[in-house]
Amino acid sequence: MFDNLRGLIDKIKPTFSEGGKAAWLGSTFEAFETFLFTPNTTTARGSHVRDGIDLKRAMITVVVALMPALLFGMWNIGYQTSLRAEQWPFELGTAASFWYCLWFGFLRMLPLIVVSYVVGLAIEFAFAQIRHHQVNEGFLVTGMIIPMIVPVTTPLWQLALATAFAVVFGKEVFGGTGMNFLNPALVARAFLFFSYPTHMSGDQVWIARDLWGSDAIAGATPLGEIATGIAPSASALDMFIGIIPGSTCETSVIAILLGALLLLVSGIASWRIMLSVVLGGGLMGMLFNAVGANAYMQLPFYYHFLMGGFAFGAVFMATDPVTAAQTNCGKWIYGFLIGAFAVLLRVLNPAYPEGMMLSILLMNSFAPLIDHCVVAANIRRRNNRKKEVKA
Repeated sequence: MFDNLRGLIDKIKPTFSEGGKAAWLGSTFEAFETFLFTPNTTTARGSHVRDGIDLKRAMITVVVALMPALLFGMWNIGYQTSLRAEQWPFELGTAASFWYCLWFGFLRMLPLIVVSYVVGLAIEFAFAQIRHHQVNEGFLVTGMIIPMIVPVTTPLWQLALATAFAVVFGKEVFGGTGMNFLNPALVARAFLFFSYPTHMSGDQVWIARDLWGSDAIAGATPLGEIATGIAPSASALDMFIGIIPGSTCETSVIAILLGALLLLVSGIASWRIMLSVVLGGGLMGMLFNAVGANAYMQLPFYYHFLMGGFAFGAVFMATDPVTAAQTNCGKWIYGFLIGAFAVLLRVLNPAYPEGMMLSILLMNSFAPLIDHCVVAANIRRRNNRKKEVKA
């Protein structure tokens, strides 16, 4: 089968090559060809480190790592709806079957994923054709993450606007994949939060009422409850498992840790950043515990790891190799500050209980400066050692 497919691609390839009738679509053809098969181009000179993985395969690995959180998020959509829906084929307050919940969540998530990919990839392909560049593969991950970090009730037209904004102003204006300094998925989330706040926060946006409408059922998240001065109604175990209201795929720490394991084993993500985010959030949480000026400060520090998008952000967005710090020392500083600022924003800003998004975007902006300072410090130390040896 693969030989036949390879033969078909080789047969039509001259049409899209230089001088062919559809040469202007060369970038689009190359994107599909390299998605199916490893490029056959080789280096002509110089020494290179050769590996069996390219950018597309790295992005696919991240997509696979997202699958546990995605599947759990789909099930949780149906589960939360079945507990609260007034028009459900089961008794109010009773959970539906596993497969019914998963199917319901799948039908609710599918339009969000389709809109994200269609809008984002259309813009990516358009920019590649206009610039006569190859199509970048970064949106394979971004297009999956965007619908995973928004409420399930997000209107599709708003998601389309946010995706377009993220791709154009968060990435393409800087040169495309590898040139952006802000995480595009978080740019989309920030666009939605500041443009349509009533659709991104509150008690009414987390649980779908039906399949196709945008109506929602009241279901406060633990962060929302704490922001109003109420102790979380969910236990630490429930939050660890993820059977709580929240953004579509950010609730289950277990599912996120499974994805983190794959990213660490494959070497795609930095363990330094993940660990330092946890350390920064934990130390800031313990500092507030020591102060204990209000109920939020008295919340056990480890609760911050279980609520909101802390775990998801630490694993899948803070570790973005393009927008994160590049030096080893810089990664420790970068991750530590992300975790610390996330908890700081949560506790000291009741109007914005979820601080992970803004914390990562803030440190994305400072990552180049962190790396510059680390490299400059290393150069100074080497120069000082050189002077000592000469002396």
